[in-house]
Amino acid sequence: MRAAAGEGGPQPFPWDAAMHAGLCLLRLPAKDFWAMTPRELQAALGGLRPRAAVPERAGLEALMGAFPDSE
Repeated sequence: MRAAAGEGGPQPFPWDAAMHAGLCLLRLPAKDFWAMTPRELQAALGGLRPRAAVPERAGLEALMGAFPDSE
């Protein structure tokens, strides 16, 4: 029996998105794009950079109190 989409089973590789990112956004020559591994493409797209810290709820409420949108 096959699991429904999004239920933890293996997902097909997103070739359309990868090709668009590599060939259109990064403007890689086709030979360079096809020579890359998925990990290298992820790194070229900035996917391996550390993510910026996001404030917890209490921190967000403190900022909202210190800098209200209205008087």
